[in-house]
Amino acid sequence: MQRMNTSLTQFADHDSVDVLVLGSGAAGFSAALNAAVDGAKVLLVERTAHVGGTTALSAATTWVPGTARGLEVNPEDTLEKAAHFLDLAVGERSDKAMRQAFLNNGPQAIAKLEAQTELQFQVRMLHPDYMSELPDSVMRGRAIEPRPFDAKKLGPNLSLVRPPIPEFTVLGGMMVDRDDIFHLLRITQTFASLRYCLRIIARHFWEKIWWPRSTRWVMGNAMIARMLYSYIQRQGQLVTDTEATEFLHNDQGIDAVRLRQTLPDGSLVHRTLKVKGGVVLATGGFNRGAQQRAQLLPGAQAQWCPAAPGHTGTAQALALQAGAHMGQGALSPAFWAPVSIRQRADGSTAAFPHFVMDRGKPGMLTVDQSGKRYLNESTSYHLFGIAMQAHHANTPSVPSWLICDAAALKRYGIGMVRPGGSGLAPYLADGYLQRGNTLAELAQQLQIPADTLQATVERFNTMADQGVDEDFQRGTTDYQRANGDATWHGPNPCLGALREGPFYAVALYPGDIGAATGLVCDTDARVLNAAGQAIGGLYACGNDMHSIMGGTYPAPGITIGPGVTFGFIAARHAVARAQQRS
Repeated sequence: MQRMNTSLTQFADHDSVDVLVLGSGAAGFSAALNAAVDGAKVLLVERTAHVGGTTALSAATTWVPGTARGLEVNPEDTLEKAAHFLDLAVGERSDKAMRQAFLNNGPQAIAKLEAQTELQFQVRMLHPDYMSELPDSVMRGRAIEPRPFDAKKLGPNLSLVRPPIPEFTVLGGMMVDRDDIFHLLRITQTFASLRYCLRIIARHFWEKIWWPRSTRWVMGNAMIARMLYSYIQRQGQLVTDTEATEFLHNDQGIDAVRLRQTLPDGSLVHRTLKVKGGVVLATGGFNRGAQQRAQLLPGAQAQWCPAAPGHTGTAQALALQAGAHMGQGALSPAFWAPVSIRQRADGSTAAFPHFVMDRGKPGMLTVDQSGKRYLNESTSYHLFGIAMQAHHANTPSVPSWLICDAAALKRYGIGMVRPGGSGLAPYLADGYLQRGNTLAELAQQLQIPADTLQATVERFNTMADQGVDEDFQRGTTDYQRANGDATWHGPNPCLGALREGPFYAVALYPGDIGAATGLVCDTDARVLNAAGQAIGGLYACGNDMHSIMGGTYPAPGITIGPGVTFGFIAARHAVARAQQRS
């Protein structure tokens, strides 16, 4: 495969394309790839040096009810059940018609990509909706995920894909998914796990000799790589380090876009490109924009955000200038996860999201700065982040402290600290990890009242032994129990006492992992003005579009699933518009 030309100089001023897509996460790639499959001339514009956005950093779980893959493991599920589940979870926080458009088009969007591109999915037998307590939730089938990908197929284009978060890799850059983690944690327990691990580890180190990084890609990197590979095969065009600076319009709507590319030597290239079908905004939302953060996320520091760097909201600002408006009524303007913070050796800041690997496991609990529990540690990461901020309004809880005993740390790890209980010195030295031989010593390190912490742990231990969290109902839903420890010897897979010293703690902060507030659109993904009229030639999907989940997080992959679906919808409408105007 030849190296892709990512320079804006490949275009002359006032050249024309059918569809121009801003942003190269899953939503942007879906729009660009679907348009290319339909025969359109497409330009994908990425403002950073790497494609993939936050999708590339994520697990790339994609929530789309009714897919062929999903129905293989849950044939009794229906779109009617999914609609009822969303009605209960989201309610009036979003437009029901938008949710129905997602459900109606989602299976078709996935089927088209699987049939006509390299993007292929797999499904797990246990991947529950987060709000599993609601009627018509499911334990499997709605959440799908990309299959692993051999990145050697990308050839010289391999370096275009955004690398994963380093702290989510092992052995100097080896990406791991749920299957890998399962076997790595059992490498000394079964021959099957030992053989599995030796195979992937040997491949990792062999490939690092010949390639810039290991080429066995999983999760978000696999998804983006598969989409990029397919896009190149369809002769799609791509420019990086490029941003839109102005939308030009005529009486039919957006007619052209002014672009600016920053070259490696710092010089600038400017082009104005005509657009026949339309411009699709898929830049990831506002989370990296200082002004938008101050307005929508007051008090949430930018360093707590683990999202990719390109989500500055500048494209949304251009849309607002063209008459668009932002949605309202969401539960929260962003999606959240508790994160822990550490300085890397290169001076950059790592914001590590605590999704499911530690906080809801036995031997773990979370306290505020007074030393008291205040939430269900096994709840979804989104509700955990919201609870942190709500509690902080009355009792300091930013940061909160995730606390475990020695046995839990050895079994599960904590944050960036790997399971096993060794290699703690660097984390202790820089203060990421706090340790006390007793709870009193740990309390002193954390500057919280020792007697309060001791009482909190004693009460928690009593409830853990009984398997019932009387205070916050931890481990009471199918989702929570699925994320506990199925091999735990106690009565509740989410509850275990903290008794074995030393005791450890990591500071948690509410980190925004994506935007929920975005541009108001219709069921064709067209951006609407304040009067409810479509702005001709302007579309949005992904986190640039106002969340159809209304700021709730009812299931895994509820950003990527709708993003891929509305990218498909936007491409379909924009390509038809381009054909009409040709």
